[in-house]
Amino acid sequence: MTTLPAMLLAHARERPDAPALREKRRGRWHELTWSDYAGSVARAAHGLRDLGVQPGDRVAIHGENRHEWLVADLAIQGIGAVSVGVYPTSPAAEVEYLLAHSESVVLIAEDEEQLDKALAVRERLPALRRIVLIDPRNVRGLDDPMVMTWEALLGAGSIDDYARSVDALDPAETAVIVYTSGTTGPPKGAMLTHANLTWAAGTFRKAFGTGPDEEVLSYLPLCHVAERLTSVINGIGTGYVVNFGEGGESFAHDLRDVQPTLFPAVPRVWEKMLATVEIKMADASWLKRVAYRTAMRTGRGLAAKRMRGPLGPADRARSALADALALRSLRDKLGLGRVERAVCGAAPIAPQVLEYFWALGVPVYEIYGQTENTAVCTFMPFDDVRIGSVGRALEGVEVRIADDGEILTRSPAVFAGYFKDPEATAATVDADGWLRTGDVGELDEHGHLRITDRKKDVIITAGGKNVSPSEIENRLKVSPYVREAMVVGDRRKYLVALIGIEADTVSDWAGRRGLAFTTYGDLSRKEEVRELIGEWVERVNAELAQVETIKRFALLEKELDHEDGELTATLKVKRRALEQRFERQIQELYV
Repeated sequence: MTTLPAMLLAHARERPDAPALREKRRGRWHELTWSDYAGSVARAAHGLRDLGVQPGDRVAIHGENRHEWLVADLAIQGIGAVSVGVYPTSPAAEVEYLLAHSESVVLIAEDEEQLDKALAVRERLPALRRIVLIDPRNVRGLDDPMVMTWEALLGAGSIDDYARSVDALDPAETAVIVYTSGTTGPPKGAMLTHANLTWAAGTFRKAFGTGPDEEVLSYLPLCHVAERLTSVINGIGTGYVVNFGEGGESFAHDLRDVQPTLFPAVPRVWEKMLATVEIKMADASWLKRVAYRTAMRTGRGLAAKRMRGPLGPADRARSALADALALRSLRDKLGLGRVERAVCGAAPIAPQVLEYFWALGVPVYEIYGQTENTAVCTFMPFDDVRIGSVGRALEGVEVRIADDGEILTRSPAVFAGYFKDPEATAATVDADGWLRTGDVGELDEHGHLRITDRKKDVIITAGGKNVSPSEIENRLKVSPYVREAMVVGDRRKYLVALIGIEADTVSDWAGRRGLAFTTYGDLSRKEEVRELIGEWVERVNAELAQVETIKRFALLEKELDHEDGELTATLKVKRRALEQRFERQIQELYV
């Protein structure tokens, strides 16, 4: 199979009645079979062709995770057009930039919120011809000639019509444009070909050992390469069931409902789970606390053995006892009761967080990749887990370290270049096909890759010492009371940090001490809260070299937000934006 649409049609032929997608609406789960899935894609493809969408045209999708997102994506790809994802949290200015830069001719918008953003900027989007609205509830202005509903788009197209267009696809052509998160500048549109996507699907199917009986929960932004890999590329490549919950505040309930067998997550999700458990156990009864601590001691003792392969009979008995005491119930409550493979990627994570989940009985394997290589680079071997590394090169992937420490990689998953930006493309991929990742790292004698930091983020102090800020920031975020941390100190005499508190856990801590507060900012300004965070900073400092220690810190008085341009949609800090926005606070730390 040379394209994802061709793989979709194969599933529909070979297992038409097997479940492909499930979606939760108003508390109830609804199922789509592979036949339903392919049929919806075929009708959407027919509707797009009726709108005049031609091969090579860009069509944007702007919305939260739902089955229509996948249907639209595969319909666009199947007619030779190019799918462009837009983050649901993107403000109107960012929507304008992405639609203008991609020259999208059609926008598929989820609801009134996303429609309003597009309508506010459409006069500056000459290429945009139509807006298709998935959910028209409570939307006024449907008589606008530019706007039509998703139901109206779904034509009478047949599977055979769709299959003919799929057969005509060229695997070397661009299938999707994935815009980078823009941590250091405007987003760039990475062009991924049909061949990139199918090679990634085959590579991960072998590495993960996944089969059609697996289940995942789709919850990270679908326009990001990580969730695209889970819900679309691997979903179609493997044929497992993709579940869509109600999202947002319902995430924890959705996860408990689904109990996925494969669970990929960014570091923020793992950090939040750890913080939630620690706070709840602090409030638990004496008996539950003792059972939890006893079980976790056993779990920590078994974790290193689990990292090397299956446990022996005696250790399995110890594990069963720890599960009976507390760990099985805890995993079920988190929604991780059936997880056979959990994955962490997209950003660095503190080793202590991973060690915690291994002790809990949740095997979390680090993965390393980026948009420009379809997220295909390294994966932690199941029988050789080394916390602190991101595993070894996947089959078919080459990895080497440049003279300046930058990680270089080469494989059939490396992208076709940046849309309308040949200079940036040439600066990223050399004539021999090696991709400059922008990350600094090292390979050990076993082929395991350790990432030090982003090349652009490495701090060089006034004394000429190189410091990796991400390692320090990850240590700070191990605390259940710390949500964000950004270390500053380039060309300075010492390091300082901007720290954002975790609202839920610090609020709980304050409430148990009778500390009154009104807003997030008010809570951050409390001297007691500053002392709480200060004690943690000192604990972290004790584990660091002198040049790496945080000499002073400031607590942020607002929660960082994607819509304010402070975080990427995958919750990574935009350093340049934060340094500009909080310049006064940073300067005060050096007074």
